[in-house]
Amino acid sequence: MGDTISAPKGVPEYLPPESATWLAVKEALARPATLAGYGYIELPIFEDTSLYVRGVGESTDVVSKEMYTFNDRGDRSLTLRPEGTAGVMRSVIEHRLDRGQLPVKLWYAGPFFRAERPQHGRYRQLQQFGLEAIGSDDPALDAEVVAIADAGFRSLGLTGYRLEITSLGCRECRPAYRARLVAFLDGLDLDEATRERAHINPLRVLDDKRPEVIAQLAGAPLMLDHLCAACAEHFAAVTGLLDAHGVAYVVNPRMVRGLDYYTRTTFEFVHDGLGAQSGIGGGGRYDGLMTELGGQELSGIGFGLGLDRTFLACQAEGLQVGPASPLDVYVVPLGAARERAPMLVAELRAAGLRTDQVYGERGLKGAMKQADRSGAPYVVVVGERDLAEGVAQVKSMDTGDQVAVPLDEVVNHLKEKQ
Repeated sequence: MGDTISAPKGVPEYLPPESATWLAVKEALARPATLAGYGYIELPIFEDTSLYVRGVGESTDVVSKEMYTFNDRGDRSLTLRPEGTAGVMRSVIEHRLDRGQLPVKLWYAGPFFRAERPQHGRYRQLQQFGLEAIGSDDPALDAEVVAIADAGFRSLGLTGYRLEITSLGCRECRPAYRARLVAFLDGLDLDEATRERAHINPLRVLDDKRPEVIAQLAGAPLMLDHLCAACAEHFAAVTGLLDAHGVAYVVNPRMVRGLDYYTRTTFEFVHDGLGAQSGIGGGGRYDGLMTELGGQELSGIGFGLGLDRTFLACQAEGLQVGPASPLDVYVVPLGAARERAPMLVAELRAAGLRTDQVYGERGLKGAMKQADRSGAPYVVVVGERDLAEGVAQVKSMDTGDQVAVPLDEVVNHLKEKQ
């Protein structure tokens, strides 16, 4: 017998019963998007490497350190997708969705891959739910996108998170701000690697976690104080609309996102119950990304929400998400009733009741032990005498009450209990 094989390091697996909760989290986050008219898009798991180099940014940690990149048999460089937005944009351009009605509204969900050091809430295979709205710079669209994410979290019962929001400006006001920030950073005592990063993407330096660097950044100029009139007006409109939506937020002028394509409205959802990996989702507007990838000049806004981290946040708050048990009904056939049982099970399933049955030759005691372990709140017992009388014994596992129900009424009887 050979050695057993384990899952790769940093890849979480979700097994019953907790996988039902994980699935419920995914469905809860998607529901507000479908209610807002977002259509589903299924994306490739791997793409041409150049898509991410151009679309995400060479200076980002994602591209420079974290991508799973390989050459295929035709010696083409391919990369397992590290994020979703660039792939959505590529698909929209390739299939000319941007030539139809605007904005294009899409949502997606699935695994993404980053080669980083695994820890609680930070995985090499991470699961995300995301959406993109492409083709309008209306502040109402920004507010809608943020409100959809907030509605998803609230529908799960989450309360221990906060929404942080800022504006990163546009191509008109960012160059002057960048020059100010670079000049400020040039006057600091920084190591060579950080100084180099400051010249590639100075905003990233504001996100440095080392105390000695944080101390020097206290007086750094902030983008929010240097917005052009149009960006300031846009940001004021977005926050005003969020107020109207009843979405609580905190303005965080020091926020930095890990991807280069963000402009104007930028946001993050933070949950302090998760320790170091406190971000449960975030996103923003990206006004130059479409043209960067060869498309027409259209603005877009989107987000990626971490399904793994949202699941952990639900656990941290002790929330019961999804069904309390995996089954509604468990059928226990005895003796000759075993031949009738599969038809009864099929009828219950056809009526939308999650149903299983005991298999194999078991006595009543062993079968009821199986029924108890199943977690089903109702058990239907059919013995030979019951079959002769045309009834089934329906037992509530919560109260212990048992009642004889005609076989042809069992389905309706149990439907009424739901």
